[in-house]
Amino acid sequence: MNVDRKSGLLSKLIAEHRWKLLVVQAVCFLALGFALAWSFRGAPTDGTSASEPGVSAPKDSPSIWTCSMHPQIRRDGPGSCPICGMDLVPVKKSVGGIRTVSISPDVRKLMNIETVPVAHRYVTAEVRMVGKVEYDETRLAHITAWVSGRLDRLFVDFTGVQVDKGDHMVSIYSEELYSAQEELIQSLKYQSERPSSTRFTPSVDLAESAREKLRLLGITDKQIQEIEQRARPSDHLTIYSPVSGIVIAKLRQEGDRVRTGDRIYSVADLTQLWVQLDAYESDLPWLRYGQDVEFTTEAYPGDVFHGRIAFIDPVLNAATRTVKVRVNVSNKDGRLKPEMFVRAIVRSKIAAGGRVLDASLAGKWISPMHPEIVKDGPGNCDICGMPLVRAETLGYVTAEPSDTAKPLVIPVSAALLTGTRAIVYVQVPDAPEPTYEGREIVLGPRAGDYYLVKSGLEEGELIVTNGTFKLDSALQISAKPSMMTPEGGGGGGGHNHGVDSEPTANGESMQMAGPPGMSLPPALQAQLHQVLGSVAFVGEAIEEAELQAIRNAYSQLGTAVSSLDEGLLSGDMRAQLEEFEMLLRNDAVEGKEIDSLQDADRIYLVTKRHTERLQAMFGLSHGQHQMEEKSLDIPAEFRNQLSQIVRPYLAISNALAADDARAAAAAISGLHQAVSSLNSQSLDGKAAERWKAELSSLSTITARLATANDLESLRSAFALLSEELLTLQRTFGLPNSDQLYELHCPMAFDGRGASWIQTDAAVRNPYYGASMLKCADKVAPLADQEPPPEEHAGHNRE
Repeated sequence: MNVDRKSGLLSKLIAEHRWKLLVVQAVCFLALGFALAWSFRGAPTDGTSASEPGVSAPKDSPSIWTCSMHPQIRRDGPGSCPICGMDLVPVKKSVGGIRTVSISPDVRKLMNIETVPVAHRYVTAEVRMVGKVEYDETRLAHITAWVSGRLDRLFVDFTGVQVDKGDHMVSIYSEELYSAQEELIQSLKYQSERPSSTRFTPSVDLAESAREKLRLLGITDKQIQEIEQRARPSDHLTIYSPVSGIVIAKLRQEGDRVRTGDRIYSVADLTQLWVQLDAYESDLPWLRYGQDVEFTTEAYPGDVFHGRIAFIDPVLNAATRTVKVRVNVSNKDGRLKPEMFVRAIVRSKIAAGGRVLDASLAGKWISPMHPEIVKDGPGNCDICGMPLVRAETLGYVTAEPSDTAKPLVIPVSAALLTGTRAIVYVQVPDAPEPTYEGREIVLGPRAGDYYLVKSGLEEGELIVTNGTFKLDSALQISAKPSMMTPEGGGGGGGHNHGVDSEPTANGESMQMAGPPGMSLPPALQAQLHQVLGSVAFVGEAIEEAELQAIRNAYSQLGTAVSSLDEGLLSGDMRAQLEEFEMLLRNDAVEGKEIDSLQDADRIYLVTKRHTERLQAMFGLSHGQHQMEEKSLDIPAEFRNQLSQIVRPYLAISNALAADDARAAAAAISGLHQAVSSLNSQSLDGKAAERWKAELSSLSTITARLATANDLESLRSAFALLSEELLTLQRTFGLPNSDQLYELHCPMAFDGRGASWIQTDAAVRNPYYGASMLKCADKVAPLADQEPPPEEHAGHNRE
């Protein structure tokens, strides 16, 4: 009874509180699930964070947050971007390196990263060209009238007829020819009637003189014999074909009167033809005299014809930007017709240094006029008789002596081009997770699907061929140096004047070293000063405008950079030194191969900027070449004089923005007068010494502007002038700088970038003019760059 009673009470209790019990049960199961999930989760094994899965971040370092649209924004925690209002995202951390980025294996798969090793190998450049078949001008003959007369009969009365050498072509009546025949007949009669010569009267062969006259009038020896046998002149003369071929032009009709030299027929030998092809100037490095050319025609699809390059036009067509390439082609079967359109391919095997390799010509001798004549030893050409020359003298590499002849190459997809240089991403070996380092390299020419590498990579290194833009975007978001932000810190483009920090290996901002005398090993200080001295020599060579001196100075710079011992530093400072070492080494590689003053100016602007950043980072000075700008005392009287330079400078800038070379030249005259009228008597000490150096640079740049004769050379010299004015602003201070703006174009000079000064913030790009008038990635008030203090500030007040 008691059991039944208790069971009834329990059932009643459950029935009354059924829903409450269900809720308690659900809560218990939920708590149990969380406990189990937490126990199985454990510690992360891939180094990822909850906020940013797949990206490694050291736990002991504070989180840094940035804006994906404005990477220069750096915050200690989450929030909104003060510029665009977007939510900030955490900065991805990576292992040591100024340009490194680390990702997890899962993210690597999602980004579809692919790598290949850098290798020395021969590559084939396929040069594709189009053109048409033409007559061989050396096998083109014209039948002309050797004497004046009347065409009484044309034996070939339509074009396209095949004629052989010696076939009769024209019957012509000529009074001049008739009288010449009569002279021959009379001279023969006179010679037969007159007695033979004596001691006192030597004989004169009048008959032979008459025969020679007839030969000069186009009469053959056989015809002359017939005239002598006939003993009477003929009133008509038959003209014979001098060559075999096809009559391609009939220029006269029967009954026409002709004068000496008038053309009657044109005959072409079609067994040998020319193919005239158009080659783009970028393909010229791979074309050589004597190369085999394959081509096809619409008339014979699938059939491949062959010829050899016989001539490369030394003049570029300014309208099409192409060069004519002439190919000699045999046409024994007559299938090729003049004016046929063709598509041609030249396959050039490329060796080190961009030389063309053709092992089949090893030890061969070739005709300099007829490339189809190739012999095993010296001799003469079978066609023209010219002496044969060695194939090596025509620019070929004809043997494979060692692997050093193989060029260092990378796939085209691996390079993010920035002009003559490129950014590639190299996989860091032995990293705990996939890590990639951005690296600036100097490229050679493109050969098919590969670029030749001049500097920056070593054989065996793994470079990214797919996913490079994704990695570059990751670096840009981290405010590290990338293709779009070469100096890091965001904002895009080239120069970044006024920035006082550099990115560290972890993507954070590292303050510049500041004042000189920082704690650097003495050996490294000496090496860095040697680099600065080499850059100063480059500047002096630029002022002298001597190409060979500039090349030698850059070669000296390369030697000084290679002597830097980065092992004397550690941590972020070592990474920064390696960054500048890479940049200056590339400057030296390019500078050693310049071939124009415009290229020298562009490269020097980049070198100068790299040197300024190097000095700011390590607190260096270099004697008189780099004095302490902020320690100079500048009188207001002298500073006000600098406005005389600013006015013509602005006029030149506006003229170049308007593509008006004439107006720019007129403003240059005013600039020359302004520079000549500057009075530096109020300067003394270091300020006077510095002004002497800057005045020399200013005068040299002004002289170069005065000799510029086109917009390209004007803009090249104007970039130097702009850099000089910015230097004057930082050193001496320009008057009314609060009314001026500094602008920067990252695209100028093949992506190297250039700055200029304006009176307002409305972009008027002087480096592109109307083609990209609004191109600028930086517009900042010039007054943001603090000028040095004035010696007598009170004198500047009214």
